[in-house]
Amino acid sequence: MIEYNVKIDAFEGPLDLLLHLINRLEIDIYDIPVAKITEQYLLYIHAMKELQLDVASEYLVMAATLLEIKSKMLLPKKEEELFDNDEEFSDYEEDPRDELMNKLIEYRKYKEAAEELKELEQERNYYYTKPPSDLSEFTKSISTDDIKLDVSLYDMLGAFQKLLKRKKLQKPLQTRVTRQEIPIERRMSELLDNLKRVKGKTHFFDLFPEPNKEYIVVTFLAILELLKKNEIILEQQNNFEDIYVSYNERGSGIIGTY
Repeated sequence: MIEYNVKIDAFEGPLDLLLHLINRLEIDIYDIPVAKITEQYLLYIHAMKELQLDVASEYLVMAATLLEIKSKMLLPKKEEELFDNDEEFSDYEEDPRDELMNKLIEYRKYKEAAEELKELEQERNYYYTKPPSDLSEFTKSISTDDIKLDVSLYDMLGAFQKLLKRKKLQKPLQTRVTRQEIPIERRMSELLDNLKRVKGKTHFFDLFPEPNKEYIVVTFLAILELLKKNEIILEQQNNFEDIYVSYNERGSGIIGTY
């Protein structure tokens, strides 16, 4: 099969991915459950490899760091020994999570500061002097139904993980199949034709009718490419709910983080 190597800029680094998982799972950053966060982190890395995405070495280094911290947490802790003058003994072991926690707290400060600066930049964009323009001809095509909840790449990867679990691709299929190369351009065309024919919303999982790994990967990459070209719209009513796909007739759909 032809390999489709795709580089993405949605993840700004392993700390960004860890912070996203901590916020999503509502974890206390000062008391991180290493086993739980390591499992979720490795699931995302696994999903990225399944999609044949280029995983930077820094993500793999962070995965190794999490596994090291997890192994240290399983070791028996040394008891604190005190001198007669109540001074702590020098063999006192620090929490192995402290270094990672401090990095995450520092990263969160910079991330929040960057978001504030971005808001200030957006506010500054409103200060622009120009003659008033007549935009009445555009008001007829504006509909409040087009306001959707933003669907990011994190949501797409989460939906892809659910899809893999449903299809149970980890288990070998009890059948013999013939390998067939699937051009991503052809799959994009097929998806657009199906969405135009439906003339409405289609469940994300319904776009993967065949339980073939190569077919699923190419279909997912085709969806990302169509989203990048603004030819489809992704909708999600609330966080963590199912995602629906529809054809974008005006070519002004939601641009997810890609």
